Order: sequence, then C-alpha cells, then structure tokens
Amino acid sequence: MEEQTFTIKQVAEQTGISEDTIRYYEKIMLLPQAERKENRHRFYRKEDIYRIKQITCLKKTGMSLEAMRPFLAASVDSGSVNYPELVDQLRSQREHVMIQISTLQQIVDFIDIKLKEGR
Repeated sequence: MEEQTFTIKQVAEQTGISEDTIRYYEKIMLLPQAERKENRHRFYRKEDIYRIKQITCLKKTGMSLEAMRPFLAASVDSGSVNYPELVDQLRSQREHVMIQISTLQQIVDFIDIKLKEGR
C-alpha cells in the first residue's frame, strides 16, 4: 500500500498556512526540506502536516520560531517529557496563554454588560 502524499497546495489548505510560509519554514529549517517528485514538485507526508500544526500551535502561544526549535527536535526524537527544561518552558507558555484567556474573558464580560445596558 502506497503512503499518501500531499502537494504544497493541499498542505496549505489543510493547515491554513500559506505556501510561501511553508517554503519559508523549510528555508529556515523548521521543516525538513520537502521531497520532490520527478517533475521537481514538492510533496509532503502526514508527519509534515503534523509538524506544521505543531509550529502553528506553538506560534499561537507567542513562542518565537527560534524558541520552537528544541520542541520540534524533541518531538521528532522522543517527546518533550524527556527534556525537563522544555517542560518548564511549556508550562511558562501555558501560563502566558491562561493570562491571555483571562484578559479576553474580562473583555467579553465588559461587552456583555454594555450590550445588556443597551436594551
């Protein structure tokens, strides 16, 4: 059974990341260089899509692309649990996200109050 592969366009559609961004992630080596077909078109596997989703998730926490490198390397090797410094950094990122959620909830509460006053 042949492994399913995806074009860069399909990967962009599945991940919500532009083709240019995917190429950029390859260029700065956050993603491995894509394999190419005989016609020189890039192709990707499910692991590549998963890795792009990891990058997207870490980016949404506010983590820089450079700071992601150890996490991405750890996930390829054996998972971040085996790297206590990465676990600490993830906990810090989680706390940062929780503060953002709390701040956003305060804004939603304020808007809800204003909407009720307007009735």
